[in-house]
Amino acid sequence: MSLKHFHYVFLFFAVLCDGGFWLWTRLQPTVTDELGIGVLGSIAGWTSLVLIAYSAWYLSKKSNTIIV
Repeated sequence: MSLKHFHYVFLFFAVLCDGGFWLWTRLQPTVTDELGIGVLGSIAGWTSLVLIAYSAWYLSKKSNTIIV
């Protein structure tokens, strides 16, 4: 697997994990409050959005310039 394709896979799983954690904190508010991780869930949601924007930028701009 080339570095370019590894980047695609890494971004996919990073968005999946961040989005899943954010969703879990929203679907389980009692557990989130007991553990005190509500802020982390919000940060994970915003990070997921930033990673999606970065993925779109990477696929449109940088992906064509990297030759593997």
